[in-house]
Amino acid sequence: MVRHCEAMGNVKRLFQGSSDFDISELGAIQLEFLSKRFQNTPIDRIYSSPLKRAVKTAEAIAKNKGIPVETLDGLKELHGGIVEGKPFAEVFGSDAALADTWDNHPQDFAPEGGETMKSAYKRIWETVKEIAKSNKDKTVVCTSHGGVIRCLSCRLKYGDINRLKDVAWSENTAVSLIEFDSSLNPSIIYLNNHTHLPEEYLNQKTRLAAFMKGSAK
Repeated sequence: MVRHCEAMGNVKRLFQGSSDFDISELGAIQLEFLSKRFQNTPIDRIYSSPLKRAVKTAEAIAKNKGIPVETLDGLKELHGGIVEGKPFAEVFGSDAALADTWDNHPQDFAPEGGETMKSAYKRIWETVKEIAKSNKDKTVVCTSHGGVIRCLSCRLKYGDINRLKDVAWSENTAVSLIEFDSSLNPSIIYLNNHTHLPEEYLNQKTRLAAFMKGSAK
């Protein structure tokens, strides 16, 4: 599982959700390092969320491998409804209850007109299980998004969406490796590994606390 590179929604501090923002200049640099990480890794199939920031991330991994990128809606980020595509500071700064839910009770996040976190939690798990079922004994890359990868990590680590707050967000282009046995039981090999990226190319502006405090951390 690979989170997409930095996109313009990250730069502008927006709730990207299912909005189809393009990648940033930093994102393009991150993809160069990601491509090098995978250049000697045998890969059988590559799946991606249909959003361009994820597709371009998948294409960087597929570079020179002769493997098509297959898009799956199940890998898409949750839709933010009333907060979709809007500045974090605006939507959460004007709604303390919603901000508290997002930060402290993310499992209950259910924006009007959007997808609930509980739905995304279920969707990403079912999608990944189906991918594993269809690709036994194969190495598969899936490029997706911070929110759904966090849900997947929570499911794998705790099996309880109520522990979502305890799961760290993955960095842009971070890689998580999951192995499934013949009975489709998953094992975490590692989560949120971004050793391919020099520190200066990590995006430090992706956390709500930073948005609300006006910090770049």
